[in-house]
Amino acid sequence: MRFILAICLALACAAPLAAQAVEDMAAAAGPQLNEIRARNGLGPLSPSAGLTQAAAAHASDMQANGFFSHTGSNGLGIGDRARAAGYGFCFIAENIAKGQGGLGQVLDGWMGSTGHRRNILSDGAQEFALVRAPGDIWVMVLGRPGC
Repeated sequence: MRFILAICLALACAAPLAAQAVEDMAAAAGPQLNEIRARNGLGPLSPSAGLTQAAAAHASDMQANGFFSHTGSNGLGIGDRARAAGYGFCFIAENIAKGQGGLGQVLDGWMGSTGHRRNILSDGAQEFALVRAPGDIWVMVLGRPGC
């Protein structure tokens, strides 16, 4: 009986950890991003598993270590994170945000910022990832593989 109780308590305590997972927002964001790009004469972006891995790693790092920067806690940047995820690229860019409560808010904020807007509207971008970590930490990575 104690063993079963111990297992139940362990599972109950583990549940909040599962809730701390990074959320992949690419499916929700893709139509909006591609509409924005189409209005600006640009082709659509496709979701990328490699870019998602890089974005999720950075979002998790910022959340776990309590910082907000394009530079990771290990001193590395987006190019390093993309290569570590196995993504070979000829174009790479990153947008980060913190505190926006929803997808519309974060996209509106980025489109209202010159540098973030430039990344979203880059003709060099073909693929993207967008993730959200606990604490409303958002990371978007845009890339073009190969070249």
